[in-house]
Amino acid sequence: MKILVTGGAGFIGSHVVDELIDAGHRVVVVDNLHTGNRTNLRPEATFYAADICDRPAMAAIFEQERIDAVSHQAARANVRESMADPIGYAETNVLGTLVLLELARQHQCAKFVFASTGGAVYGEGYSEQGGKLPFTERSWPQPKDNYGANKLSMEYHLDLYHANYRLPYVALRYPNVYGPRQNSKGEAGVVAIFVGAMLAGQPTKITGDGKQQRDFTYVGDIARANRLALEGNAVGIFNVGTGVPTDINTVHEILTEITAYPHKPGYIPRPVGEVLATYLDSSKAKQMLGWEPTVSLFDGLTNVVEWMRGQK
Repeated sequence: MKILVTGGAGFIGSHVVDELIDAGHRVVVVDNLHTGNRTNLRPEATFYAADICDRPAMAAIFEQERIDAVSHQAARANVRESMADPIGYAETNVLGTLVLLELARQHQCAKFVFASTGGAVYGEGYSEQGGKLPFTERSWPQPKDNYGANKLSMEYHLDLYHANYRLPYVALRYPNVYGPRQNSKGEAGVVAIFVGAMLAGQPTKITGDGKQQRDFTYVGDIARANRLALEGNAVGIFNVGTGVPTDINTVHEILTEITAYPHKPGYIPRPVGEVLATYLDSSKAKQMLGWEPTVSLFDGLTNVVEWMRGQK
C-alpha cells in the first residue's frame, strides 16, 4: 500500500514510518516540522513540508500520490497548552483531521488509522463495571483537557464516516508513549525530560507527589500497532498499552539507576488537567489486531538513555 503518515517526521510518526517501510509499504510523509525533524526520516519516505489544515496542499498530495491509506499521527498534543489555547488546538486536531477524513473519503482510502489518546480521553473516568481502572474501550470517557476532548470528538467523526461512507478506521488510544527521538525540551514526555536533565547533570522536577500512575509503552510497540491496524480488517477503537501502572517516582528511580544520576528530584505543584491515574486494558487489541507489547520498561528506558547519550 501507499500510506500517508501525517506528523511522520515527529517522535511517534517517524517510528511508524520505519515500521511501514520495513514491512514493504510505500510511505508518504506530511509534516509541518513544528515539532518534527527531517533527520528522523529515512530516504525511502517521500516527504512534503505541509500543514494538514492547508486543504489545497493536502488535496494536491492525495491527488498526486494516489494515497491508499492514512496513518494520522499529526496533532498538537500538549495537555497544558491545550487549556491555554483551545481554539488553536481545535483548528489543528479537529478541523485538520476533518480535512484528512474528507480527502480519504473522496479518494476511497482502504483504511484510516487515527492516533487517539487513552489517558486524556478517559480522564479520571470509571470502567464499565463502575470501578476505577484499568480502562477498557467501554469505559466512560471523561476528558479533563481540550486535547482529550479534541481526540474524543474525532473518534465520533470516524465512526460517522464509517457508518455513512463505509470508510474503515481504527482509532488507537495511546498510553504514555516513550522512546528514542522524543524531545527532552519544553513540554515533552516525562521520560525524555528526566533523561535530558540527568545526562546534563541538571535538577529534575516531579509534579505533585509523583504517585501519579501511567501506562508507559515503548514507541516501537506503538508503531507495530499502527502497522497491524493498517494491514488488518478490524474497525473501531482500541487501547494499546501495557496495562501495567507505573508511578512517576518509580520511573525516576529506574532512570537514576541507569544513568547513575546522583541527585534527588524536586517536587512542584501538579498542573490543572493532569489526571492522577490511567492505564489501559488492551485485550481487545490482542484479540482483534494480534497486538501486545513486547518491550519491558527497563529495556525501553535503557534504549532511551543510550539514544540520548548518542545525541551529544
